[in-house]
Amino acid sequence: MSKTLIKKNTESVSTSSKRPPVIAVMGHIDHGKSTLLDYIRKTNTTAKEAGGITQHVSAYEVVHKAPDEKEHKITFLDTPGHEAFQALRMRGVKIADIAILVVSAGDGVKPQTLDALKCILEAKIPYVVAINKIDLPDANIELTKQSLAENEVFVEGYGGDIPTVAISAKTGAGVDELLDIMILVSELAELKAEHDGPCEGIVLESHLDPKKGVASTLIILNGTIRTGVFVVAGESFAPVRIMEDFTGKSISEATFSSPICIIGWDSLPVVGVSFKTFETRKEAEAYVLIEKTKNLEKNLQKNLKNGITKNKTPGESGPVLIPLILKADKGGSLEALMHKIELLKNDQVEFTVIQNGIGAISESDVKLALGNSNSILVGFHSKADARAVNLAERAGFKIELFDIIYKLLEYLEGLLEERKPHVSVEESTGKARVAKIFSVTKDKQVIGGKVETGAMSVGAQVKILRRDVEVGIGKIKELQKQKEKVSEVLEGSEFGALIESRIELASGDRIESVCIVEKQI
Repeated sequence: MSKTLIKKNTESVSTSSKRPPVIAVMGHIDHGKSTLLDYIRKTNTTAKEAGGITQHVSAYEVVHKAPDEKEHKITFLDTPGHEAFQALRMRGVKIADIAILVVSAGDGVKPQTLDALKCILEAKIPYVVAINKIDLPDANIELTKQSLAENEVFVEGYGGDIPTVAISAKTGAGVDELLDIMILVSELAELKAEHDGPCEGIVLESHLDPKKGVASTLIILNGTIRTGVFVVAGESFAPVRIMEDFTGKSISEATFSSPICIIGWDSLPVVGVSFKTFETRKEAEAYVLIEKTKNLEKNLQKNLKNGITKNKTPGESGPVLIPLILKADKGGSLEALMHKIELLKNDQVEFTVIQNGIGAISESDVKLALGNSNSILVGFHSKADARAVNLAERAGFKIELFDIIYKLLEYLEGLLEERKPHVSVEESTGKARVAKIFSVTKDKQVIGGKVETGAMSVGAQVKILRRDVEVGIGKIKELQKQKEKVSEVLEGSEFGALIESRIELASGDRIESVCIVEKQI
């Protein structure tokens, strides 16, 4: 294994101690990332994920006994494979020390495999390729390695130094070897952290627990956190009274690399921001004030910039705006959806998010939707409470609920297409030459003619053309072909017709049948 793969911690000092690795498990949407973690954890999380796909960044802590008989702690991050969750994957890999790139032995490299690899390379962390599903009949390890090489992932034995392990997440074959390599890579990386002192780390996920309040999953990168201290993440603040490990068990202390859940925040922490702990409330509140001042300045600059760049020229109407209210169960999901919605817009139509939030859809959300014409109210892994449902039903308003992200995105894409601006366009359906005028009674005229192109139909509007210049309009009231009434006469056929028009037709004129159709711009 090449030491060029290893990213060393250059900030360690003499008082620091060995830190367990944080490992991101990444790859294509159905190549077995969650199944691998299921086997390692001896649980079944995949069944709990809607559609069998990971839709949040989840953190798990395990203990692995290496060949030296020593027990080693490892924190795993299970990152989403769906392309809509690129921001979540990026955040997960930035927190991690090492990555496992999972590739199916049957499918080889797929689009999200390359997306995951891009995240790993940008984060500049070492990684190992796990070739999964070797238990399947179509598994071909060598062909998979070749597929990797074709995408410039050069593994050991194929001109490179990236380690590979053939595994079956279903049966467990090769998993112990994979964990042994993870421990070896982490030891070569010489991961260090301070055990004592203030705790620091990253907010991995946030959500509103209907019973407990605002909760947030944190990954500790340095120091130790204990009950009784105060934690700040951006503008959010919490006294550490209720702290749980990744299993939901109440704990009073945790240190580096551990995933923990803090309950009791005054507001929802922004996912991806750093957190710090303080011994006193006064220190914590002073830090919050500093963060609020920084964010206020950033927002002022952003608004000023947007005001300059987004001003429309006189007469410019801009795209059609669809008001959207969006609720999700977790901050990471909301972040991913907001990012994807921004990418969906086009020159003709786009969503304008008038409100977003975490938790159940409330009565106030429905009222806001009803107060905005043509608005959409969407929940992702978020249910509507009883009052919201009752109000929506009384108003005949539909709340759209989804638990699989690509279904939600398909719905939104369909709305954009449906709501594109339409214009009325006149289309020609046929032309005929007037051969003879049989009678004229007020505004009704009986003529004879021949269809040159298309067709003439009863009820059709017609333009009257004289020397190719439009002189008037009319309507076909009746049609005859060979003295029998018909509803339509096709190209090449002679016909008689009763035309209603204020313009008197003449032999040699042409009539053009037209219809009005709605077309998207």
